Amino acid sequence: MKLKTFKKVLIYIPVVLITMACDKEYLEVDPKGTFLEDNYYNNESEAYSGLVAVYDLLRKQSGGFENMISLLNSGSDDHFTGGGSSSDGNQLQVFSNYTISESTIAPSYWNDYYQGIFRANVLLLKLPQINMPENTKARFAAEAKSLRALYYFELVRLFGNIPLITGPISIDDYYTITQADPNDVYNQIETDLTQAIPDLPATLAEFDMASEAGRLSQGAVKALLGKVYLYRNKNSEAASILSEVNGTPGATSPYGYALLNDFSDLWGADIDFNSEAIIEVSHSNLSNSGWGNWGSDSDEGNSLNVMSGPRGYVSLSSDAPSYASGWGFNIITQNLHDVMVGDPRFDSTIEDLQAYADAGEVEFEQSYQHTGYYLKKFMPLTSDVTTGGGEPVLNYRQNTYIIRLADTYLMEAEALGGTGTRAQALLDAVRARVGLPSVPVSLQAIMDERRLELAGEGHRWYDLVRTGNAASALAFKGFTPNKNEILPIPLPELENTALVQNPNY
Repeated sequence: MKLKTFKKVLIYIPVVLITMACDKEYLEVDPKGTFLEDNYYNNESEAYSGLVAVYDLLRKQSGGFENMISLLNSGSDDHFTGGGSSSDGNQLQVFSNYTISESTIAPSYWNDYYQGIFRANVLLLKLPQINMPENTKARFAAEAKSLRALYYFELVRLFGNIPLITGPISIDDYYTITQADPNDVYNQIETDLTQAIPDLPATLAEFDMASEAGRLSQGAVKALLGKVYLYRNKNSEAASILSEVNGTPGATSPYGYALLNDFSDLWGADIDFNSEAIIEVSHSNLSNSGWGNWGSDSDEGNSLNVMSGPRGYVSLSSDAPSYASGWGFNIITQNLHDVMVGDPRFDSTIEDLQAYADAGEVEFEQSYQHTGYYLKKFMPLTSDVTTGGGEPVLNYRQNTYIIRLADTYLMEAEALGGTGTRAQALLDAVRARVGLPSVPVSLQAIMDERRLELAGEGHRWYDLVRTGNAASALAFKGFTPNKNEILPIPLPELENTALVQNPNY
């Protein structure tokens, strides 16, 4: 196996649990049940390359066709999958109409995150023996634990019943690995995050952001831990740690976070690592991605952009927006449109292309389940198309958010029970940023605000599931209670293993 620096550090990982972890470009010897990286991780530079390899899986959020935002949007009441037909992007369509099965779910939603987990496990195993400064070693370990926790958080929310693996495993082990109690997975997530926090920098302000941007800090990991607590209904713990992250509502927090003055400034190819970003996914047009490496480690492009762009778009008027053509996914439902009409965030969130077409100002090909409404937050402009190498549609560079400050404000307000002076102030701050007046705080008001503020960012489906509202909100799509709250385990992960399919699939 070739071992390459920076974004190409690969390790041998059992293939049944992550069937797409290594492709033939890298795998050059037959695995014998031992790790092939024994002679790697000899110094700080190699350890850093290994850490970057763990970070690489963050790009699952918005990179590659099987990115998380497009998947989660497809399953929510705010979006239809769209695309060119009912079979275009079938792995998204079957989640949107709740016919998803073990045979139609894309295995990457499972094995990509396990790839990140195994990379973290190997780095954590190797770090104690590496000759490097102890404080740097501790920081690397804290980052690896935090990323492992984040990847497990994604997996346990998606699939519920998953294996918990915190160390290297042999090729003989994976046939007998069983699923853990989800509570044990959550306990490990909390352990990893709480252990990591003291060894991380409080903020990245003291560092050169050219090399540090995107790395985890204490503030970022505390925000993630607060979210984990909220999902476990540990509301007092969630409120406490999120208050540390948020500080005084509307002001700059102790960790340097602050709401941007203009909501529209959150979106676009040039909006990188702003004051509202807590955990941000970095994309670039510098990897010159092509169809051969699309969705792999070496692909740094934002695929959510081209997926959100309208199909066959042509501007016929100087007054019409200059969008680049795309594939017409992430279609906005009529219901979300109607809920957002009149909200100041509408113009940054939803593009009513049908109105332009009706006025004769644009032409475009209608997507499947056409409504005329598109997800503007991620629609690419012609000015965003790269002039560099690779396939242009695969090299968009807009960063995306996993957690941002308005989200943590609303999570803390929810953890406070949707009542009280501080919860009111947190809700008010989110609304005041876009010029909206105060409304009485309540859990329903907070959920309504989350829908408007975070529309199209992949939060809505989880919010419906965790609050018990999915069955009613998604009935029109065919959602089945006590089944569709989690996804089926992909068929390749079940074959010749001890894993058991999720209930009712």
